Amino acid sequence: MRKLDNSELDRKSIADFKDAQKTPLIILLDDIRSLHNIGSVFRTADAFLLEKIYLCGITAIPPNKEIHKTALGATETVAWEYKKSVLEAIAELKQNNIAVFAVEQVENAVFLPDFELEKTKKYALVFGNEVFGVSQEAIALCDGCIEIPQLGTKHSLNISVSMGIVAWDLFKKIRY
Repeated sequence: MRKLDNSELDRKSIADFKDAQKTPLIILLDDIRSLHNIGSVFRTADAFLLEKIYLCGITAIPPNKEIHKTALGATETVAWEYKKSVLEAIAELKQNNIAVFAVEQVENAVFLPDFELEKTKKYALVFGNEVFGVSQEAIALCDGCIEIPQLGTKHSLNISVSMGIVAWDLFKKIRY
């Protein structure tokens, strides 16, 4: 086994990324405080060719030096839009027949391994504030909730970790 050089990784240019067929997943970040979490979400969205990120509420927007530290240029590739209210973003997505699911621990949430999706449908995932999670008002507008099974004592994952886990799982279900 030999580690690959960067030149062997078949990286897309920004133009190639923008022209590439996207994975039909949209991410909504609501009131995310950590700029590093925001940057990490951009980088993960780039890795899986996700369609778009909505930055809502107090979530910071690019260009931002602290976001760039973890995004490493992904703010230039992944489409994004700012919305003052996550409720507005959810309503807009639903009007466009996009299924919206919160990633949150709620009654009757579907555990991620059990979540089945339609490969022909577009999905949006709502991730909430690091302390308070997804608001009850946003949950009420969603088509359902997805929960990441956790077996330890914390039952709490960092927002960027949660996004990566869910994005990878849905990416596999859509693409493979």
